[in-house]
Order: sequence, then C-alpha cells, then structure tokens
Amino acid sequence: MTSYSCCLILLLFTWNTAAYGPNQRAQKKGDIILGGLFPIHFGVAAKDQDLKSRPESVECIRYNFRGFRWLQAMIFAIEEINSSPTLLPNMTLGYRIFDTCNTVSKALEATLSFVAQNKIDSLNLDEFCNCSEHIPSTIAVVGATGSGISTAVANLLGLFYIPQVSYASSSRLLSNKNQFKSFLRTIPNDEHQATAMADIIEYFRWNWVGTIAADDDYGRPGIEKFREEAEERDICIDFSELISQYSDEEEIQQVVEVIQNSTARVIVVFSSGPDLEPLIKEIVRRNITGKIWLASEAWASSSLIAMPEFFRVIGSTIGFALKAGQIPGFREFLQKVHPKKSTNNGFAKEFWEETFNCYLPDGSKNSPASSSFHKGHEEGLGAGNGTSAFRPPCTGDENITSVETPYMDYTHLRISYNVYLAVYSIAHALQDIYTCTPGKGLFTNGSCADIKKVEAWQVLKHLRHLNFTNNMGEQVDFDEFGDLVGNYSIINWHLSPEDGSVVFEEVGHYNVYAKKGERLFINENKILWGGLSKEVPFSNCSRDCLPGTRKGIIEGEPTCCFECVDCPDGEYSDETDASACDKCPEDYWSNENHTSCIPKQIEFLAWTEPFGIALTLFAVLGIFLTSFVLGVFTKFRNTPIVKATNRELSYLLLFSLLCCFSSSLFFIGEPQNWTCRLRQPAFGISFVLCISCILVKTNRVLLVFEAKIPTSLHRKWWGLNLQFLLVFLCTFVQIVICVIWLYTAPPSSYRNHELEDEIIFITCHEGSLMALGFLIGYTCLLAAICFFFAFKSRKLPENFNEAKFITFSMLIFFIVWISFIPAYASTYGKFVSAVEVIAILAASFGLLACIFFNKVYIILFKPSRNTIEEVRCSTAAHAFKVAARATLRRSNVSRKRSNSLGGSTGSTPSSSISSKSNHEDPFPLPACAERQRQQQRGCKQKVSFGSGTVTLSLSFEEPQKNAMANRNAKRRNSLEAQNSDDSLMRHRALLPLQ
Repeated sequence: MTSYSCCLILLLFTWNTAAYGPNQRAQKKGDIILGGLFPIHFGVAAKDQDLKSRPESVECIRYNFRGFRWLQAMIFAIEEINSSPTLLPNMTLGYRIFDTCNTVSKALEATLSFVAQNKIDSLNLDEFCNCSEHIPSTIAVVGATGSGISTAVANLLGLFYIPQVSYASSSRLLSNKNQFKSFLRTIPNDEHQATAMADIIEYFRWNWVGTIAADDDYGRPGIEKFREEAEERDICIDFSELISQYSDEEEIQQVVEVIQNSTARVIVVFSSGPDLEPLIKEIVRRNITGKIWLASEAWASSSLIAMPEFFRVIGSTIGFALKAGQIPGFREFLQKVHPKKSTNNGFAKEFWEETFNCYLPDGSKNSPASSSFHKGHEEGLGAGNGTSAFRPPCTGDENITSVETPYMDYTHLRISYNVYLAVYSIAHALQDIYTCTPGKGLFTNGSCADIKKVEAWQVLKHLRHLNFTNNMGEQVDFDEFGDLVGNYSIINWHLSPEDGSVVFEEVGHYNVYAKKGERLFINENKILWGGLSKEVPFSNCSRDCLPGTRKGIIEGEPTCCFECVDCPDGEYSDETDASACDKCPEDYWSNENHTSCIPKQIEFLAWTEPFGIALTLFAVLGIFLTSFVLGVFTKFRNTPIVKATNRELSYLLLFSLLCCFSSSLFFIGEPQNWTCRLRQPAFGISFVLCISCILVKTNRVLLVFEAKIPTSLHRKWWGLNLQFLLVFLCTFVQIVICVIWLYTAPPSSYRNHELEDEIIFITCHEGSLMALGFLIGYTCLLAAICFFFAFKSRKLPENFNEAKFITFSMLIFFIVWISFIPAYASTYGKFVSAVEVIAILAASFGLLACIFFNKVYIILFKPSRNTIEEVRCSTAAHAFKVAARATLRRSNVSRKRSNSLGGSTGSTPSSSISSKSNHEDPFPLPACAERQRQQQRGCKQKVSFGSGTVTLSLSFEEPQKNAMANRNAKRRNSLEAQNSDDSLMRHRALLPLQ
C-alpha cells in the first residue's frame, strides 16, 4: 500500500513537472525553498477542449513586463538574504517560481506542485524511492497577484498550513481566518481603499456615480464595501456593472451602453487591468469622453490601461497606489538580466525576446507562439497562430536600457517592494526559528523548531508573531487577520510633454492611521482633469442647492436627485446642499435670502419715532397748559371767579390733571417691569382723583341750591374738610384696586413673538385683564355719577358753576373711553400703548378745556365780569326765579281754592298776577340780571338790597292796567316781601361757601 501511494504521488508530481517545463519556471536549489506565483502573462489562449485526444495545458499569452519585474524582486531579495552575514547565516534559500498567467487554473497547477512536494517529504519515502534529484519542501509561498487567484490558492495551501504571503491581493474576504488559515499579505486591506474612494467623492462634493467591478473575489467585495461607505455619505449610485476579461462582446456592449447613457460622470472601478481592458477599448472606439475614473490600486498604474491612445477617454483618472518603497541595488539587478546569465530563471529567455521583438536561435521554439504585448501594442505572432510573421534572431548583445518597457520603470516601486517585503517577512520568521532559545519558543512547553527540519506550519506560527524593522525603518507586524496596515498614495494621470506617455503624478495621500476626517489630503493644484483643466468636474444628479434653500425629495428618484426648495420664513441654511433648513433662534429671523439669521426688529412706542414724539409733545403741552391754568388761579386766587369755583378743589383738580398728562408718558419708551407696573395705576388713580374733585364740586353746589332753606347744618357737612374726605375716599378705592392688582398679578414687560414673525413687540403684559377692567370700570362709574349730577345742575347760575361745561366734559370723557375699548381690543403691538395714550390725552384735554378755559378767559380777558356783584347777581337772580315759581304755584293753589268756595269771577290781584304769568315773570329780576330783558321789553325795574330787607319796585307798561295794580298793591307787596326773605336766606347760605 505504501509503494502504491508512493507511485501515485510520484506520478502526480511527474505530471505537474511536465506541465511546467524548464522554460516555464524559475528555480534554484537551497536548504529551504520558497515558492512564488507571479503573472508573467496576462491570460491564456482560448482553446476548445473536445477531449478527442489527451488534453494539453492551455497556452499563456500577452507578456506582462511588470509581472516579470515582480519575479525579479523576489529573486533579488533571496540573493540579498543569502549574501547577508546576519540574516540566516550558513543557510541558503532556494526558490521555485511559477507563472499563473493571471488565471486560477494555472495558479492551482503551480500550487499542486508545492503541495505534492511537501506531501512526498511528509511521507518520508527516501527509503522506498531513490530520488537523486530531491528537492526540499516549499515552506512558504509568495503570491499570488489577483485576489480571486489568491482565494483559490489559499484554500488549497490552507489544507496543509503552508503559509502564503501575498503582495497584491487586497480583497477583504481574505481577512477571514476561519476560511483562509494560512493567508497573510503585505498589501493593505481593500476595506481602507473603499473607504478612501468614498472620502474622495465626498471631498469633491460628488454624489452621483456609477460603479464597475471585476466579477471575482477582488471586485465584488471591494465595490460592496464602497457601496456601504457611499450610503453613509449620501452618495447615490446610478449604475453598477460587473466585467471580466473573458466577457463576450455582447456583455461589453451592454455595459458601454449603460455608461454612455448615464448622467453620472464619476465611475468607480474595482478591477484589475486585464479585466478592465476590453471595456476601455470599446469606450475608446465609441469615443465616450468626459468621464472621471476613480481607479482602485489594481489598475491605477496598469500598463494595459495607462496608454497614450486611451488618454483622451480616461485622462481624468484619479487612482490609488501603494506607498512606494526603496530597494537599494535593485535597479542594477534589473539591468543585469540576460538569458545566458540568468540560468536559474527560465522566464528570462521569453523576456528578452519580448523586449527586443526577436527570438533566440538556441531556444526550443524558433518563433514564440504567443500574442505578444510590447509597450501596449500587439506584436508579431509566431507559428502557433498559423501566421507567417517571424521575428528576427536576437544577437544577445542588445542593451536592456535602450528600450522603454514597464520592466525598467523602477521609479515607483510599489508591488515590487511588497514582494521584497514578503520575502524578508519569511526570512525573519526563519531567523526567529534559527535564533530560538529552548524554553522560550512558541511551541509546546516553550520548545523551538529545528531550522534544518523546519515545517511549513512552524513557519506560519512564527509569521503570525512576526515583528521586525524593514530597510526603511518601518515596523512590520501582521495583525490578527494577517494584514499589514499601510497608507495609499493618490495619483492623477498626466500626459508627459516630453514623449507623450502617461505619467502618474502624486497629488495626495491617504493616511489610514489618522483620525477620521483627517486621513485624506489632496493637493488640487496638481490635478489636471482630462489632462488640461483645473476646474473640478460636476457629477451630481441635481445642481447644488445654494445657501438659503434645501433639498426637496422628488418622488420616485434617488435621494441624490432633488429639487431646491426655498427655506420658509424664520428658517435658514448657510451651506450648499443643505438637507434641511435650521430654525432661527427665538429672537432672530431669517434674512431676505434665508442664508442667515438677523436679530428681529424690536418695536415699541419709542421716544424717537414720529408718533412717539407727537404724543410726547401733546403730553408736554397738556402739562404746560395745566401748569399755566394753575398759575393763573394761584395769581388770581382772591378774585370772585376763583373763589366761587372752590379754589382748593380747583387746585386739587389741576394737580390731578397734571398727573393725568404725566401718566401718559409712562406708556412711551421701551417697556420695563417698573414702568409696566406703574403706568396703569398712575393713569387710574390720576383720573379717579380728577373725577372725584369734579363730582364733589358739582354735587355740593347742587345740594345747596336745591335745599329749601340752607342752614348751618349744610355749611357744616359741606365744609372743606368733608369735601377733601370724600375725594380721598373715592380715590382710596382705586388705590386699593391697584394694590391688590400689583400684589396678585403684577404687570411685566413681555417680548411678544407671536403677532408678527419678524418683529418682536415689547409690550406690557397686564397680568390680569380683570383687574384692568375693574380699574377702568370704577373710573367710568365715577364719571357716570359725575355726569348725572352735572346734567341735573346744568340750569344753575352759569357764572357761579360751570355745570354745562362739566356735562360736556363728561360727554367727551365717555366718548373717548367708549371708543377706547374696541380700539384697544383690535390693535396690537406698540399701537396698544398709543391708543391708551391718545385716550388719556383726549380725556385730559377735554376736562381741562371745558372746566377751566372759560374761567381763564374771563380772568385774563374779561376782568369786568370777575367781580363780586356779577357773582352775587347771578346767585340772586336764580334765587328770585325759584321764589317766583314757588309763589306762582302757591297763588294758583289759592285761586283754585277761592273759586271753589265763592265762585267769584271778579278781578283780584291774584288773578291779575296769574293772568300775567304767561307773558312775564310775576316778580321782576334784579337789575344785573334784568338789564338784557329791559333792553328787549323797555320796562324799568329797580332792585335794591338793604341790610335786613329787600325792597322791590314793580311797574307795568300797560297803562290800562294801572288801576288794577294800584288796587292790589298792598296785598302784593306783602307777598313779595315774604318770598324775598326766603331767597335772601339762600344767598347768604352760599356766601360762606364761596
């Protein structure tokens, strides 16, 4: 059974070796063998396997100069380690390197070779098989390039725990250690690259992009991660397509149609160069320009894509590149390559032929049957294609530096440096094994592995715990996922003015270690869009919404497709493409463009505005006029007019009017808490004091004149003290109302934002409308009572009491305050205060004018009427009129009684008086009151006042009635004397009150 297994494994190994002949590998013996997988070709030739004969290995086509340079980097690193006296001394590293042809099948063929050799060694078949050409096991593999290829290789190598260190496979799927146990890499995870792509799009304020990904384990996970990052940044994806280098023409056409019809100008591509090449060729054929290509690291510097003839289409490419490293001496090593000198490198011959477009005569093939790719152009094909094109023979003396190929592009060593770093990582892991001290090892009980019999799984263990410093002074250690965290350079494609080739200009970098928001740096001044312009292209579904607007959703469209909606009043947006408008603070309002908030206009009845100035002037005028009247009354205080108007109450009345005019000033200016609490009580108390004075004056005179016989009791109860007491009591009620109001619900200053959005009205919040109603209601009640007494006393002697004027002033007062109520309720803001000020001023002016202006006029301009005779005359005249009416009533009663008793129809004095009553007063008026009537009627009557009696002389014009007058003279004189005594008593009762 053991012999059978040995033969089976040897058969497998022999078949695998046959598939990779001497010219298809680079191999060198050593104490420890490292495997290598590199894409020396871009693909394989399509060949129909009909299985009519034994299947043959497919042929690799399209030579990859960069892949050969990466292979050279591995060989250079191994030789450098072998020559190092400090790293693995007395140990020689060998290598077995195969071409993957950028396909999974070829990579698995090579991987089977590594696995088969390790299996033979693990079976220890030396005692059964005589193997003179024994090759040690492959303890680690460097490669592969594409993530899809590395995924397949990792699945196979992981079964045997053979460590695989990739230099270019960045798929985030490979970080899954449950599936890929032995996979490590010296290139950053694509997760960071996808995040960096989204950051770039956000940096340039793009939000409308398309995505294209290779249909493999590199493209699909990478673009999926990008979608996640884009969604977080509100970036919308217009289309998402998958491509492959093996896609048929129809599939490529469909993808190109999508790109051509899309309004998205930015296209994010997660792909390798070979997978993207067919698509780019079709886009170039259709001349689809104006697109911005965001390239992943796998094709950002690919020689297949970065070609001058493609530049007009993809000249606006921004891509990611790995951080460039430095490999001292590598340039010279690349220049030393020669088929005859590089005996261990079976790929050198084909490299030479492809570089110089010739063939080596001593080769196994007279003309390489391959579809060559030299500097981006398809070259002559060998006999394998059935063509008759033959290359000239190579002389062997060609100068490698005279030809420009990607192989010699060592200015930015990125992947090459990753290969170099991968080899050194394995070497340092072996060094750790070599220098391991028993008891401090990584294995059971601190044991160490034997460097001479080291196994792959032991190397994998040390790689997971690796920590060393590379030649650039950077710390190298793999994280728990087998990844190295690295940074990216950001490049922009430029067209070289010297030779027209595509050059990669570094325009920024992405620092994975930095804080979020500080990782990306771009120098926009270095970027050329389309190779010419510095203006950032536009790639948004909708135009930017300017400040002052917000984005509005369009139904059925992605969130990036929107309409710009103006911010409503009171809201603003100060940035472009605002998702929502922000509300202004309470005391602010949006400006006209809604781009910022400005302080709201503050309104109150200000001193400086025209309306406020006018009201202030009227109030000052009222104060001045009242003060003038008070001055006149003070100066002429001993004159009959002033004395007759009860000067003490007049002084108090004028003082209250001063308070009324002054209280209106509290309603002007910015309301403060103290002014709000003072103005209504001041107004209410002032008006109550004023009306109380008028009420007491009017009621006093009315009671005296309507009393039948004024006695000392009247004079006692209507003395000055009692008058002031009544005024105080009326005013005290108002004071109590105000005190209760201020204690329970005091008014306060209030900033009203509700009346108008953009204006703050500073008003007084009255605290209690009920209290304000009581205050005004009580004032109106007193005014109504005063109006009643004034109206009742309107026929009193007008020279003595201005009852008619008081009645008129009360009418004005009622009209003003009745009009005030609807006006106050229908206005708002500062006009509320203005309405109340107008009402106060109108009522105050009405009282001042009606009560005092007539008296001031008499005092200043009619001094002849300001005498005691005028005052007494009007009083006496009123008294005689009252007496006459009383006598007439008494006479009528007597006449009716006489008629009922005697039935006499004779003429009597009483009847004579009665008959004349319809034409004239039965008793003549005093001289001062009768003058006007004498002028009208021509009668001459005389009234004289004695010390104790009143003598009246009566005469009639009608001569025909003199006889009747003579007959009744005695009886009539006695009756007049009795009535005159009553009137004189009234006059005397009033004199002390004057």
